[in-house]
Amino acid sequence: MKQVLAKASASAILSAAVSLLLVLTIVPVLGGAAEGIGLLMAVVCPLVIAFPASVHFFLQKQRLARALEALTETHNRLETAHAELAQAHAQLSEKARHDDMTGLLNRESFFTAMRTTRRRNDTGVLLIVDADHFKYINDTHGHAQGDVALLMIAEAIRGGVRAGDPVGRIGGEEFAAFLAGAEREEALLVAERIRLGVEALRFSPGDGKYLPLSVSIGAAYLRPHLSLSQTMREADSRLYEAKARGRNRVVFDAPEQAAA
Repeated sequence: MKQVLAKASASAILSAAVSLLLVLTIVPVLGGAAEGIGLLMAVVCPLVIAFPASVHFFLQKQRLARALEALTETHNRLETAHAELAQAHAQLSEKARHDDMTGLLNRESFFTAMRTTRRRNDTGVLLIVDADHFKYINDTHGHAQGDVALLMIAEAIRGGVRAGDPVGRIGGEEFAAFLAGAEREEALLVAERIRLGVEALRFSPGDGKYLPLSVSIGAAYLRPHLSLSQTMREADSRLYEAKARGRNRVVFDAPEQAAA
């Protein structure tokens, strides 16, 4: 308020000075005499009128400045809140796409990623990877140790695929990877790298002993005339073949194709 009064006083004094200057300049030119009551009115009237008008003006200006400042602050807060909300939404969306335990894509997100990749490249190989004898670990050493084993296997799979290949956990101990554009030789190299990576893991259920870990892998080509569900069934059938042939192996071709 002191600042407003000071500005209003300065404005009123300036108005009075200008008024007095005009009277002293114009009245003699018109043939009159600038003296007495005329000079007094030239000073008093601007003071009486300009001071309250200036107080009102500067108060309104101050209020507008404060309102603008408050509005700007509110706008900045809204922008910050919007950015935080967008970040939280992105984090929740990303979290919803992944398996809580392993951090790999969940089943739905994996097949969505596979469909997206297929639209860009309609060739590739689907790998279905299943942990061998996993029920024994859960039944003998508990689900907590089973989770540890799954995490180790998930990391081995993640480390075995190529950069950018979608990898997901599609079942309890079942995983999948899609190798876009891969031919048989490259797909077999990746699958074998995964198998050997799991086989090299040193898993201890906590009793001072180590249990061997292994996976069976079924592989199937993605072909234009086959749907994803058909490709999945084909890879599954080869996974079952790998299990039937002793586990800890990769099966790409069906038995009759391999014989041919």
